[in-house]
Amino acid sequence: MPHRTLMHRRLVPLTRSFSSSSKCSDKPVMNRYSRLVTKPKDQGASQAMLYATDGINSDSDFDKAMVGVASVWYEGNPCNKHLLGLGQEIKASLTSAGLIGYQFGTVGVSDGISNGTSAMSFSLQSRDLIADQVETAAGGHLLDGMVVVPGCDKNMPGVLIALGRLNRPGVMVYGGTIRPGSCEGAPQLDIVSAFQSYGKYLQDGQTEKAEKERYNTVRHACPGPGACGGMYTANTMASAIEAIGMSLPGSSSFPAESQEKHDECASIGKVMHNLIEKNILPRDIMTRSAFENAMVLTMILGGSTNAVLHLIAMAHSVGIKLTIDDFQNVSDRIPFLADIKPSGKYVMEHVYKIGGIPKILAFLLKNNLIDGNNMTVTGRTLGENLDMWTRKYGELDFKTQDVIRPLDNPIKESGHIRILKGNLAPGGAVAKITGKEGLGFVGKARTFDSENEFVKAVESGSIKKGEKTVVILRYLGPKGGPGMPEMLKPTSLVMGAGLGMDVACLTDGRFSGGSHGFCIGHVVPEAQVGGPIALVKDGDIIAVDAVKNTIEVQVSPEELERRRKEWKAPPLKVSQGTLYKYTKVVTDASHGCVTDA
Repeated sequence: MPHRTLMHRRLVPLTRSFSSSSKCSDKPVMNRYSRLVTKPKDQGASQAMLYATDGINSDSDFDKAMVGVASVWYEGNPCNKHLLGLGQEIKASLTSAGLIGYQFGTVGVSDGISNGTSAMSFSLQSRDLIADQVETAAGGHLLDGMVVVPGCDKNMPGVLIALGRLNRPGVMVYGGTIRPGSCEGAPQLDIVSAFQSYGKYLQDGQTEKAEKERYNTVRHACPGPGACGGMYTANTMASAIEAIGMSLPGSSSFPAESQEKHDECASIGKVMHNLIEKNILPRDIMTRSAFENAMVLTMILGGSTNAVLHLIAMAHSVGIKLTIDDFQNVSDRIPFLADIKPSGKYVMEHVYKIGGIPKILAFLLKNNLIDGNNMTVTGRTLGENLDMWTRKYGELDFKTQDVIRPLDNPIKESGHIRILKGNLAPGGAVAKITGKEGLGFVGKARTFDSENEFVKAVESGSIKKGEKTVVILRYLGPKGGPGMPEMLKPTSLVMGAGLGMDVACLTDGRFSGGSHGFCIGHVVPEAQVGGPIALVKDGDIIAVDAVKNTIEVQVSPEELERRRKEWKAPPLKVSQGTLYKYTKVVTDASHGCVTDA
C-alpha cells in the first residue's frame, strides 16, 4: 500500500554557525531543534544548564535528540494517577533508543470529581491550558520531539492540539481504561453507576436498603487506575486519535493495568527514533482524511458528543477546517454498532478482549468505510498497521461476540450524533440520540439558570413521570458557564430516577460521554450572549426532530423579538483569573471552543 507524500515540513532555519563536530554527514539529523542551543559556542550558558541535567552525561549527548515526555499526572484522580509511572517507563525506552528524555507535567482536571460543582468550569478550559503548557515546554526548550501521556477526558485533545501547533515528531500514549467495578447484585459498575445511584436512591424512597445500595455502588464503582470505562469522552477521544494515526495500534483499548500498556511504553523509544530520523510530522498524519476516519469510528462506537468540540479544535491546530455539518454528513451514512455504555451494556475492557480498536478499524476498512492510505506514527499507513494486526490476532468475529454488531444488524441505521438547527439554535446544537428514547420529543419547557436549581427540582419531585418536559439548563456555555460545564449530574438524576422517557435535557453547556437519554447540548448562540435559549419561558412548547434535525421553540418571531428587547445580559460569573481570560477569547461551541482563532 503506497505511503502518502510527507508534506508540511517546518524546520528551524539554520541561521547559527556550528562547531566542526556538527558538519554535514550521511547520518540523519536527529537534533533539528535542540542544536540551536547545544552546538553554538555563544550558547555556552545553555550548555552549562544542560550539563547539570540527568540527560547529558557526555559531550556526545549533545548530538542526540531531546524528547519531551508530557505526563498529565495527578495522583488525586484514577484516570491520571499512574501516568507518572508510565512516563518513567517511556523515558527509559527513549534512553535505550539513544534519545534523551525529559519528563514534565501538565495540569489535569478530573471531570468525574468536578462534575456537579463549580469546579467543572475549569474542565474544558483545561484542554487549552494543557495545549498551551505542552506547546510552551516544547517550544521554550527547543525539544526535538514529544511523547504525550494523557488520561482524563480533556487531556487527549489538549496534548494533540499542542502536537498539531508544534508540528514536531510526536506520539500519544493513552493511559488506558479502568477495570469494571463490582459489588453484590451489581457485577459491572463504572463511574456513571455512581452518578446514577443518587437518582435511584431518590426513586427508591431513600430507605435504609436504598442507602446501602447507593453506598455500595459508590464504594465499588472505581476499582483502580484508568479512565472511566464506558465509551465516554476519554475512551472516545483515545479511539479517535488512534484512528487518526497519532497513537500506536491498540493504545486506546489496552487497559491501564494490562501488560500490553507497559509493552507499549517500552516500545516508544524506537517509535520516536524513527519519527525523528524520518522527520514524520503531525501534519503528515493529521490530515483531512484522518479526521474523516475519526468521525466514522466515533459514530460506529456511539462516542461522546464532546468529540465534536475536540475534533474541530484538533483540526484547527493543523489548519484544517472541520465543521459541525461534517459530523452530520458522516452521521447520515454511518450506523451505530457498539453495545457499549452509557447506552449499552459493555465497557472498553470488553473491546480489548475482542481484539481492540484495531480489529474494529480493520472491519471498517474491509467494508470501505475508512481510508487505509493515511500515514501513522509507526511510519506505516493505517492499512498496513491493520493488516499486521489482523494477521496476528484475526478479524472481528460476529459469532463469538456481540460488543460490535454487524453492518446488517445495527443498533441504529445512522449515527447517534445529530446536528440540530432551528429558531432555538440557529448556530447549531449537538444531540446524542441512540434511538432508545425515541427519535423525536415534544414537551413543555422548564427553565433553569443553574444546575443546582434543577437538582432541587428533581429532589422535590416537581419533575414528574408521565409529563413530557424539556429541561432547559442555560447560562452554562463557554462564556456563561464559564467553561461550558458538563451536565452529567442532571442526566444521571433523570436516568436514575426513571425519567428517561419523560424528560429531554437541553443546554448551552455540554454533556459528558457518560450522559444518555434524550440530550441536546452545545446550543449556539449561548444564553450569555443573548441566544434564543435565553428567551425561553416555562410552558413554551419545544419540539425536537432527530430525523429532520430540527429544534424549535413554538413561539412566534414577533414574541421572540419582544422578549429579546426585554432581555439583559447577566454579569459574567468571573471577573479575574484564568476563567475570566478564557471568556474573553473562547469561540462558540460550533467552532470548537478554541482560544486561538
